[in-house]
Amino acid sequence: MASLPPQEPAELLETVACLSVRKLRMEIQHLRLPLGVEGTYGCIRHPGAALAVPVLADGRVVLLRQYRFAVQRRILEFPAGTLEAAEAPQAAMERELQEEAGYCAMRWDFLGLLLPCPGYSDEVIHLFLARNLQPLATPVAADHDEDIEVLLMAPAELDAALASGAEPLDGKSVTAWFRAKQLLGLH
Repeated sequence: MASLPPQEPAELLETVACLSVRKLRMEIQHLRLPLGVEGTYGCIRHPGAALAVPVLADGRVVLLRQYRFAVQRRILEFPAGTLEAAEAPQAAMERELQEEAGYCAMRWDFLGLLLPCPGYSDEVIHLFLARNLQPLATPVAADHDEDIEVLLMAPAELDAALASGAEPLDGKSVTAWFRAKQLLGLH
């Protein structure tokens, strides 16, 4: 998979305001863009994240139905999580797969990078395909504020859910499923 193209930094003229919440930082800055235009822009600074498409030996995928406070509903998504300080993306994903879904994977394939919201965030998500899954003998404690139901779906079921629009699915999961299907040879 290709890496991201090189950055073309804007010139920082002034930091107007900052707000830090948990692992995120909202910055409002007056910038001069590379094309010479000046303006005030808001950006959410994010430490990065990782996501895995976990596939069982029988071909079913492991999904989560997780409550998300920002949209005030449960959505279907693949296991994912924010990187801890100095944590490698695959190590973060191995941890999240255990905490959120109760599995460990013996095979990992990199599916590329995703910029989910480049209009207002610098977040980069590292996408993986996780295979040769084994359920954990003893569950790992999840984050105290996570409300998660683990689901197993056949690829055709997931495709039908996507096509129908009946099940809310987040964009990072749709992109990761598209890339995983390419690697798995699914159509």
